[in-house]
Amino acid sequence: MSDPVISVEGLSKRYVIEHESRHDNLRDTLHHTARKLWRRFRWGTGFQKEEFWALRDVSFEVRRGEVVGIIGRNGAGKSTLLKILSRITEPTEGTVTIKGRVASLLEVGTGFHPELSGRENIFLNGAILGMSRAEIRRKFDEIVAFAEVEKFLDTQVKHYSSGMYVRLAFAVAAHLEPEILIVDEVLAVGDAAFQQKCLGKIKSVSSKEGRTVLFVSHNMVPVQQLCGRVIHMSNGRVAGIGAPKEQIQGYIGGAAQVRGAVDLQSRPRSDSLLGRLRYQSVDLAASDQRGTWQLGFGEPLVLTLRLTAAVPIEKVELGVVLATLQGLEILSTLSSWTRENWTLSAGEHIVRVSYPAVLLAPGSYRLGLGARSDRGFEDHIPEVVEITVVPSETARYPNLAKTLGVLIQPAEFSTEGIKSC
Repeated sequence: MSDPVISVEGLSKRYVIEHESRHDNLRDTLHHTARKLWRRFRWGTGFQKEEFWALRDVSFEVRRGEVVGIIGRNGAGKSTLLKILSRITEPTEGTVTIKGRVASLLEVGTGFHPELSGRENIFLNGAILGMSRAEIRRKFDEIVAFAEVEKFLDTQVKHYSSGMYVRLAFAVAAHLEPEILIVDEVLAVGDAAFQQKCLGKIKSVSSKEGRTVLFVSHNMVPVQQLCGRVIHMSNGRVAGIGAPKEQIQGYIGGAAQVRGAVDLQSRPRSDSLLGRLRYQSVDLAASDQRGTWQLGFGEPLVLTLRLTAAVPIEKVELGVVLATLQGLEILSTLSSWTRENWTLSAGEHIVRVSYPAVLLAPGSYRLGLGARSDRGFEDHIPEVVEITVVPSETARYPNLAKTLGVLIQPAEFSTEGIKSC
């Protein structure tokens, strides 16, 4: 077995968060201001400080040629870990040993200078990776062809779209032969065809060229397809390291929220709403009563919506949206599609929305709700709750984890002249 190219031991990262208290009456405000001035004079700061550990005692090893996935909820510590591995920030405690050149794609535009052209940024990135001008020239045509930005090669990258940015950034990182390639969720910005192209390249650089890849994604399908091992992060710690299927199940099970009515009264709303009709709560009813905001593929989904109208409202239309964690809306439903718009009296109302079967690929999705009348939008909550779809437990759909795309639609296949096995 080859020696590890990444060794992480006891890694911890601490941040200091400053808080300033708010007060409603004059006496408390004057008292707080006097104390703040005294603290600023005595200790150099007028704010209360709180320690936040983004990472805590993280240890693992990655060997040459491995593709290792890193999964976890937002705030689990994934981005902080990658920034330390990329030498963007320093750890508070612990050690990191890296053997080889590292190329990182942590966010759109990482390592690019906006005032330089695409051509100039290719050479700049190559120089940062320690490559000679001759080596960069040798790979130049491959990079441009892969990124599909020939027409805009001499345009300043500040004028690129986010998709063009990502295409060129990934092409540079993958083709300039770093020993270690770190890819965060940035590939979600690209279109579906380019994502598949990138996934194929990741497979190639690992299996054929022996390079190491750290792959971070909220989409569990490519994680299971690409990765030999998966690191599951939770609350800044390593919750598990092992086979993709095992760690993904642990992540999905832990990420699912305990079912119960989700209070929506204090949730952030979109701007410019009439506000006469407001969502109060939403609840989920699953066919197998798992007790979580979790559904198996192909199972029914029933949402119970509780709303309150301040005054009588005519021509009410309700909307439900499911989107990926990256914001791509993939399911939309309007009440007007199946019945006439409602006239609601003042007071509380309960509406149930029923879907006969959920045909979304296993993964996590965000639920959004909207309501409008003939006067305009009454209420809109883009991010209500996270719903997790898990592989079906029945033998009818045994290979869901290997499928591509977001919507999975079973179909009847008929043949002529083909013998069944």
